[in-house]
Amino acid sequence: MDYGHDLRFGSFITPTASPAQNPVVLAQVSEAAGLDLVTYQDHPYQPAFLDTWTLMAYVAAVTERIHIAANVINVPLRMPTLPRAAASLDLLSGGRFDLALGAGAFWDAIAAMGGPRRTAGEAVTALEEAIRIVRDTWRTDARGGVFHDGPAYPVHGAKRGPRPAHDIPIWIGALKPRMLRLIGRTGDGWLPSESMMQPGDLDEGMVRIDDAARAAGREPEQIRRLLNIGPEADTRSWAHRLAALTLNSGVSTFILASDDPQTLHRFGQEVAPAVRELVEHERAARGTAAADTRSRSVRAARVAGIAYDDVPAGLRAIEPGDFDYANVRNTYTRGGSPALVLLPEDTAQVSEAVRFAARHPDVPLSVRSAGHGISGQSTNDGGLVINLRALNSIEVLDEERRLVRIGAGARWSEVAAALGEHGWALSSGDSGGVGVGGLATAGGIGYFSREYGLTIDRLRAAQIVLADGSKHRVDAEHDADLFWAVRGAGANMGIVTHFDFEAIEVGPIGHARLIYDASDLEELFTVWGRVVTESPRDTTAFLTVAPQRGGRFIAIAAIVVDQADPDIVLSRLQPFAQVAPILDQSAHITTYAQVVAGADDGPQQGQGAPITRSGLFRDLSPEVVTAAAALVRSGQTPFFQIRALGGAASDVDADETAFAHREAQLSLVAFGSDADRLGLMWEPLGSHSIGLYTSFEASNRPARIDEAFPPHVLARLRRIKQRVDPHRLFRDNFPVGSDASE
Repeated sequence: MDYGHDLRFGSFITPTASPAQNPVVLAQVSEAAGLDLVTYQDHPYQPAFLDTWTLMAYVAAVTERIHIAANVINVPLRMPTLPRAAASLDLLSGGRFDLALGAGAFWDAIAAMGGPRRTAGEAVTALEEAIRIVRDTWRTDARGGVFHDGPAYPVHGAKRGPRPAHDIPIWIGALKPRMLRLIGRTGDGWLPSESMMQPGDLDEGMVRIDDAARAAGREPEQIRRLLNIGPEADTRSWAHRLAALTLNSGVSTFILASDDPQTLHRFGQEVAPAVRELVEHERAARGTAAADTRSRSVRAARVAGIAYDDVPAGLRAIEPGDFDYANVRNTYTRGGSPALVLLPEDTAQVSEAVRFAARHPDVPLSVRSAGHGISGQSTNDGGLVINLRALNSIEVLDEERRLVRIGAGARWSEVAAALGEHGWALSSGDSGGVGVGGLATAGGIGYFSREYGLTIDRLRAAQIVLADGSKHRVDAEHDADLFWAVRGAGANMGIVTHFDFEAIEVGPIGHARLIYDASDLEELFTVWGRVVTESPRDTTAFLTVAPQRGGRFIAIAAIVVDQADPDIVLSRLQPFAQVAPILDQSAHITTYAQVVAGADDGPQQGQGAPITRSGLFRDLSPEVVTAAAALVRSGQTPFFQIRALGGAASDVDADETAFAHREAQLSLVAFGSDADRLGLMWEPLGSHSIGLYTSFEASNRPARIDEAFPPHVLARLRRIKQRVDPHRLFRDNFPVGSDASE
């Protein structure tokens, strides 16, 4: 039986304590020989051996590619820290740790170290409990703690996490029938030693595992078959024997027990390639398909109408039930349940993903750069998501012109750090966790907007994939119409994979945080509006109002001054100190990279759906102030923000980009939990707005399209949309459509 698994080759090294560096050097030899895996036995009671966990961590630090595992972990002596130890080593090694478990042996030695004595039946039960606890601890997307009432390892509310870097397989080293059935029920792999087996044991074990897997509703090919082997003298006969074990018995991972560097080198450089060639040739002749390791439950969760099996080869796809699904389903502000997430690695794969999506015209489609957007449109329920996170390159094209090329999947904290090394920056919102793609196609209201304009005002060219999968470079001379649309309505036109920006020169800057007593909201808003709009262009400030306990309100100001001289910074901040009574304050000279640093680079865990209302305003007139204060006091918004615009952002002609509301001096946004109540309280304020910024609006109201784009802009966008996306593939993020009904 050949299960179609890819072939892997590893080493099984003695963790000798003298000389202590020997097992480390042999791991490096294994990696240099091209082996995929290095393993060590785990006998904590053996004084001649290094501690295996410590050794594996050290080896992870001095290797780059090779996977690391014990062969096998002594579970009775490693619980209850096993789940976190495994996840930690996987994270530290960049996803290179695999978990091989044993139920325990040498019970006298285990008991001498404080471990339990167990019968064979108890050992099976305990190992099954341990596996369940390990996997449950790694499920950081689940609510609540870990609970387990088993006799061996009772757990009552243990914290979950950390989540490993990759889907750590759990292999089990065992030979007895009850253990083999356990592998079939729940294991990811079987790891016996050939030296401990009698003729026929291997094939008999395969049958037992397969029968148990089918009885548990699993497919046998979900379980990898590994084998510890010894060295052989003749390379050719050795390779033929291992190939036969793959083709006839299903073994796909061979782990060589040897501490001889030359033998390890021969195994990796001569034997492994020969086995792969023999197996590949025979599989081609037999027509053996590659193993599909997805479970029946995963397949059962697939959404009708999506051709999962037609995803282009090489394009990574994640679906419900996959380990990484929890990392890609949600955004920063919204929980989602997409049916399929595609993760292209370059522009060519984005084209393939778009063509795949085009074959599913009735399925929702979301495009995500980082998933931080307030609009919440970068995930969905039951649809497709094209996740651009892998397109995160940052490249200097022309040092003299400060021309840089940035991938749509990069986060702005990464961009700020990279550009900061050159003394450059790009205005990019107020959070480093925001993705480049979303912000750079919508507008980009950031800390340098008043001095240097919106993010899109620094855009010089873009690479875009259209709805038919074609790739186009657009700029002022190449499809200027589409380039115009990309800057403010890019989500309608296609997927921009990278942007060419002209960076700005920025040195040390002033950054201040002021916390006001906001008891008098009307006075606060009135003075704030005047101070912000009258400030020099080198000063940009954002204000956030939040309710506190007891009906009290505070306001938090974030202020950036593009000056390095502390005296000038203080002079710019002085008017802000008069806005309202100050409860707390901090100010320092820093870098822009530090201001937007510290963003969480991990998976987003938003829940529910964001509810916001937003608008752009010329000023904070008395009418606007009154309506804003009433909204905040109503209790319908736990988060109300005013962002400064104007200055250089208003210098740009209104027809220069699809973001047309250039006369706006301020952007206001209110979060809420009830769309109807928030909308009712927003109306008096919204009636004074001159438009809205698409990135801050989570509503699906048809009227929002007309608020975002003036009539002549909307008409032009629809003409371009008809040309580049006539079938409305990109219709799920502020769609301009053919009319407001779409």
